[in-house]
Amino acid sequence: MKTWLVMIAIGLITYATRLSFILLLGRMEISSPLKRALQFVPPAVLSAIIFPELLMPQGKLDISGSNLRLLAGMLAFVVAWRTKSALLTIAAGMAGLLLLQALI
Repeated sequence: MKTWLVMIAIGLITYATRLSFILLLGRMEISSPLKRALQFVPPAVLSAIIFPELLMPQGKLDISGSNLRLLAGMLAFVVAWRTKSALLTIAAGMAGLLLLQALI
């Protein structure tokens, strides 16, 4: 029961935090330089999450051809560049990694 209460409390706190920004900033006009700066937040966060997994799969730098995650990431990059589709990019990266793992 404690686990459920903690999960519900964390969910409510997360929701309240996000809602507070919407309520506070929803009425304010954000300056143009701040809007431009905020456009870089999602790519920066995604890079911080993705690149360590691709480049350091066992906790140390591995940029060799035997790093299957890096190879699948390179495939995903090409798909993203050519199609501009997040869904196709994710599908290609996952399929590429699964295929490489099955073959090797």
